[in-house]
Amino acid sequence: MSIGNNATDFRIYKTVDGGANWTIQFMNETANAFYDCFAFWTPKRGIAHSDSVNGVFPAIRTTDGMTWQSIAVKMPPALPGEASFAASGTCITTQGGRNAWIATGGSTIARILATRDGGDTWNAYDTPLKSSPSAGAISVAFRDPWNGIVGGGDLASNDSVGAATSNDGGQTWTLTNKPPVQGSIFCLAYVRGIGRGDAERDGQEDNHAVVITAETAPNFDSGSAAWTPDEGRTWFQLPAVSGYWAVAFATPEAGWFVGNGGQILKISF
Repeated sequence: MSIGNNATDFRIYKTVDGGANWTIQFMNETANAFYDCFAFWTPKRGIAHSDSVNGVFPAIRTTDGMTWQSIAVKMPPALPGEASFAASGTCITTQGGRNAWIATGGSTIARILATRDGGDTWNAYDTPLKSSPSAGAISVAFRDPWNGIVGGGDLASNDSVGAATSNDGGQTWTLTNKPPVQGSIFCLAYVRGIGRGDAERDGQEDNHAVVITAETAPNFDSGSAAWTPDEGRTWFQLPAVSGYWAVAFATPEAGWFVGNGGQILKISF
């Protein structure tokens, strides 16, 4: 997925040979659309999310892994100025075969847009995170259909707006204890992966651990990171991690931070 200053800069490319070759699948033609993130349920089924345009979210979806169709009419009406933040590309997350959640800000309320049927219908739920034209929810992650976490910040003031958790699929949210990071929370990721080792770890504490990254404007070149084993009741700083924008896990033994200058850092639990 790419984005730029022009509407047509938003494009989706696909590779089936590990990046050796790429085929363009979609080019945006909606004026003022800005796509922040996309996520997939399967190799053929995925969704891409844009800031609102004239009160509408021009979201698109693929069901065959090749073509993309608008589902704007299925999305909840947008609040004035409501948008998401590209940051780490994790303003949307998918889970299972049909669940997805989108984190928003930019307006008076930071919300979660949620679907249980692969994007056919959506609900919008308020979060306790502060929101403004430069602030709101930035990243969202779910470890199962019901338990998830959202976090964000204010990109203008470098302030974190904290994080909140849900145990009812995103309908209600409770603020966590304050994470020990400076700046906006850019990325949230559950340590539990989808690869080898999960069966042995099912039910263990590290399935519930969350790692976060944070960055500070205007250069976004400092950053910090922390993790929690209990979804925000207690936090532990990762002092050696700085300048990374995003984190994701294949398994608890293989997580990866990516950041400025092409930095890659492995983390294991």
